[in-house]
Amino acid sequence: MNILPDGSIVKCGHGGIVANRASQTFVKVQGMPVLIEDDPVGRSISNCPNVGIGRKPCTTTRAVRTGYSGFVSINGHPVCLDTLVGVTDGVDVQIVLYTVINAEQTLVTVAS
Repeated sequence: MNILPDGSIVKCGHGGIVANRASQTFVKVQGMPVLIEDDPVGRSISNCPNVGIGRKPCTTTRAVRTGYSGFVSINGHPVCLDTLVGVTDGVDVQIVLYTVINAEQTLVTVAS
């Protein structure tokens, strides 16, 4: 599994783009700060096309369901992996998730 830098591409289930922002800057992969626990939460989502009656576009990321390393941490916070999955605030016929589309790096990997 690849470690996620803040240049990773993360999208909601409808294709809206999550604005990553790393809370730490002293550990980088290919010049990009690595995302750690809670970095994916509360981030804005742009260009979500989920509109219509009974629907609400995804605008913010919420809780992470999976995708933190059980072995690698920075300052006591697990790093984010390309297996990251979380919930958005979007309203649809089911819960809308956000996931990693591309980690934008393959240099640094971890077992889990």
